[in-house]
Amino acid sequence: MTPRTRTDVVIRTYGTGQVPPLLDTIADIWADAHPELVNNPGASTDGLSVAALRRQVVGHLRHEGFTLVAAYTHGTMVGFGYAFPCTPEYWYGRDLLADIPEHVRAGRLMGLCELAVSPSWQSQGIGSRRHAE
Repeated sequence: MTPRTRTDVVIRTYGTGQVPPLLDTIADIWADAHPELVNNPGASTDGLSVAALRRQVVGHLRHEGFTLVAAYTHGTMVGFGYAFPCTPEYWYGRDLLADIPEHVRAGRLMGLCELAVSPSWQSQGIGSRRHAE
């Protein structure tokens, strides 16, 4: 099945200082998009909980170039994703770094950390548009 592409979706980009007021909204979207984690008590011990997501986002706000991209329809946020420029050492870690080809390690790297779309808005091209943005 080919995903439908919505034309009534507005994409907005936010920098570090603009994200804290959005934390509740993105946490709700993430929870809705990941019910298998939210409803699994073991997930929280693995760091896969709403509280862990909040800590992760707040921790990543310190990275210069942090960008959150949000999708809105009818004034309501229905999806988000965020990323930040980082070094190969940071992204891959010391244990994997030796296995990463040199041309990848030498290039620019943007760490894409989360992409989530509310279930009722999935398969409509929203995630693809945010990723491209």
